[in-house]
Amino acid sequence: MVSRVLITDDEERIIRNVRVIFDEMKNIEVVKAQDVTSIVDFVEHERLHLIITDLRVPKMGRLEFLKQIKSMDPELPVIVVTGDDSIETAVESMKEGAFDYITKPFEDGTLSVAVEKALKMRSLAMENRYLRKELESHYNFGNIIGNSPKILEVLLLAGDVSRTDSTVFVYGESGTGKELIARAIHFNSLRKGGPLISINCAALPENLLESELFGYEKGAFTGAEKCKKGRFELANGGTLFLDEISEMNPIVQAKVLRVVEERELERLGGSETVKVDVRIICASNKNLEEYVKKGQFREDLYYRVNVFPINIPPLRSRSEDVLHLARNFVEQFSEKMGKLPLKMSKSVEKILVLSKWEGNVRELRNCLERAVILCKGDMITEEHLPVSLAKESVSGYQNGKDKTFKMMSFNLPPEGISIDELEKHLSLLLEAKVEIVTKKALKPYIGRQILQEVNYV
Repeated sequence: MVSRVLITDDEERIIRNVRVIFDEMKNIEVVKAQDVTSIVDFVEHERLHLIITDLRVPKMGRLEFLKQIKSMDPELPVIVVTGDDSIETAVESMKEGAFDYITKPFEDGTLSVAVEKALKMRSLAMENRYLRKELESHYNFGNIIGNSPKILEVLLLAGDVSRTDSTVFVYGESGTGKELIARAIHFNSLRKGGPLISINCAALPENLLESELFGYEKGAFTGAEKCKKGRFELANGGTLFLDEISEMNPIVQAKVLRVVEERELERLGGSETVKVDVRIICASNKNLEEYVKKGQFREDLYYRVNVFPINIPPLRSRSEDVLHLARNFVEQFSEKMGKLPLKMSKSVEKILVLSKWEGNVRELRNCLERAVILCKGDMITEEHLPVSLAKESVSGYQNGKDKTFKMMSFNLPPEGISIDELEKHLSLLLEAKVEIVTKKALKPYIGRQILQEVNYV
């Protein structure tokens, strides 16, 4: 990427000297401006990475000029190059946001080093801004797919609470999208400019979870060679997402209760009280009320974090959302893998709708990522789906209505099984009044499964 550097100086000789420095640096485009109007116009309409100026701008004071530039683009670094070696001027310039202050004549390498640091800082700032915009666009409510009444109710609740600072508890089975809802709440709240810090309480050992949440002082335990802030402090001014909060041990629960109530904590091994301003969003795939009854979770903490509960329904209870999600995933993965837009066959869509999806949206997503990888044409068919889906449920027709049934298990010998023999076996089952769909609906699935099992396809 080419970095654009704007130089403004009333001495043409200085501009030439600066240009010589940039001639030795790659991917830098130098532009020049000598009046306030052109400088402001550049900042407003051009993509700049750095300004180098002597601050002696006609019709405007030095610091007023710097203030105006920083008000237009606070992250744009400005290096002040001047013959005034007064400490007072340097301090004032730095207070107003100057990145560096260099006096003429330049010492060897002084300006080059300052420029490299400034461009690196600008690059990181622009990258962070881009990533934040990507996060905000990805985790807004409009990107949570679903038109079923149940998911619309979830979105309405999440939208209402996002405008507050209330503690939220998101319930739902694994894979339903609890973290997605938590992120959408954060990025639609007044705290979206602050950090969103996440921690999975089930993924850390008990002794490590406490230090991760509250931090520790140097020497608090063996290996604590320096002070470290915990997740609560890192989330100051923003949101802390406590996933699987049910897995906290009683000691950690007591400390979390204090933070929720008092908005203060003490690091491990420390005595100083640290104030924190953080919004808390919790999540769990367990029934926390049952945990309270069994004495596995503090009742007082439960009522403090369960201020605004949101229950995300499992995917199997909102089958009308399956195809919306599936088509969205297929589109995403097709684009990501550089493939032409893929479609799903009617039989694939029927299988997806009738499947139970014990892993919920996450399982559906993984299934379709696999299907897009395997698909060599423009249509996803049954052969691109895991065989387990056909085993789990197969659709047939009876009186014009779909009927789902469990696929029977077959122990296949090494030489395989004859489909004719299999049909005879099924006929005997039918005579024994075993409920099953017609052979006509079953045969394509069984045939394909047998061929797959004996590696003929």
